[in-house]
Amino acid sequence: MKIIVDINGYCEEEGIKLDWEDDFTISAHIASNSVTISANRDGLVSLAKHLLTLAQKEVPIGRHIHLDDINSLEEGSCEMIIEKIK
Repeated sequence: MKIIVDINGYCEEEGIKLDWEDDFTISAHIASNSVTISANRDGLVSLAKHLLTLAQKEVPIGRHIHLDDINSLEEGSCEMIIEKIK
């Protein structure tokens, strides 16, 4: 199977621009030292695009995506920070 997705290019002036699928639902919870990310199809595709956006060569080390229940995750979700290293 081959899936083709479009991602936003990185621009230093604008930072990382996330592109969300229309009906995404994502939640994140921590229990017993485990992180569970639950998402519908649109949520999973959105997360995949976010990871690919962050993985671009032009994105500097240390840039990150910060999601929480005020910003894109379902109510009651824990904070989720995905950071580019090395």
